[in-house]
Amino acid sequence: QLDPENTGFIGVETFASLVHSHELPLDPAKLDMLVALAQGNDEGQVCYQELVDLISSKRSSSFKRAIANGQRALPRDVLLDETGLGIYKRFVRYVAYEILPCEMDRRWYFYQHRTCPPPVFMAAVTLTQIIVFLCYGARLNKWVLQTYHPEYMKSPLVYHPGHRARAWRFLTYMFMHVGLEQLGFNALLQLMIGVPLEMVHGILRISFLYLAGVLAG
Repeated sequence: QLDPENTGFIGVETFASLVHSHELPLDPAKLDMLVALAQGNDEGQVCYQELVDLISSKRSSSFKRAIANGQRALPRDVLLDETGLGIYKRFVRYVAYEILPCEMDRRWYFYQHRTCPPPVFMAAVTLTQIIVFLCYGARLNKWVLQTYHPEYMKSPLVYHPGHRARAWRFLTYMFMHVGLEQLGFNALLQLMIGVPLEMVHGILRISFLYLAGVLAG
């Protein structure tokens, strides 16, 4: 009723009166954060998705603020209605619809991606993995199931339980692969998903996330 055009936004005054009239049991700290987010955009509106995410604690405050800043001037049209897009823009839109369930987040992702600075981290990691695999493939003369080669575990890059004191192995094992299938699958995902994500979130966030996954693995 308050959002007849289904934009996902209502005025902050309307929201405040709704809270008071219905006596909604909202955490005061979360309510203050939501109002602060609303004041951070040009139109001073409360976003429904932000309200849901805030109440369910799905996102950190820093990420929600980044989302709020990115939504300042988003067109209200459905992203699929965009016409005249080039191949790259169509690819970014495809990625958005594959990985994001909310239309608002899809639009934010689509309009926030940038080519400067270029996505060098994911490209460099993928290229290094390919070079390392080719070097070990030539050295071992084995391109499939390299882990079965007796010389494979002697590599200084491989994680080995007997060499846990060599801390670099907790990271450098990410450059080693079992064979062409694993390398191809990883490289494809890194380039198709990691590169577009890096173009939106930047090298610091993506590199931290990637290396955190390596350490967790």
